[in-house]
Amino acid sequence: MTISARPRARRSRGILIVAFVVYLALLAWVVLWKLEVPWIGDAAGLARPIKLVPFVPSGDAGASTPVEMVINLVLFVPFGLFIGALAPTWAWFKAGLAALATSLVLETVQHLISTGSFDTTDLIVNTAGALIGWAVFILVRRASGERTPVVMTRICVIVSALALIAVVAFVASPLHYGPQRDIVVQHPTP
Repeated sequence: MTISARPRARRSRGILIVAFVVYLALLAWVVLWKLEVPWIGDAAGLARPIKLVPFVPSGDAGASTPVEMVINLVLFVPFGLFIGALAPTWAWFKAGLAALATSLVLETVQHLISTGSFDTTDLIVNTAGALIGWAVFILVRRASGERTPVVMTRICVIVSALALIAVVAFVASPLHYGPQRDIVVQHPTP
């Protein structure tokens, strides 16, 4: 790498890191609050069931719907792209562990603040999405060779920009994904 290329590489890495932070912030907002104004649920801190058996209903928790699983898969594909771009020498299992750890933190936090429940299906699907993104990175690296850092930076910036645009469009639209907190649901007592 020439001396003039080093500042360019540092600037490119800085842009990549900023794009990753934007993506992570949007990911946390989607997972924790479903693009609603951040809030803490009524059951925060209380013992609540944890869904340990993936892909099937257990206890009061139903099975994850196919739509939920596809959304989770797609949400984590960029994570794998970013891990590939930021840590290109990592093996697939390191990328998978990073995704699993991130998903575990998000699942735990949403359970603790009662904005969602802990579900092992989400851990599996989120990690699979990130590994798909990592596999795309490997394909880009094979096709781009030495230009991989530049190509991946562009891809990741575009992904973050599109995610930001999609979030703004969703928030500005009349659609809402999160729960209606203004409605009180009373369950009959036995």
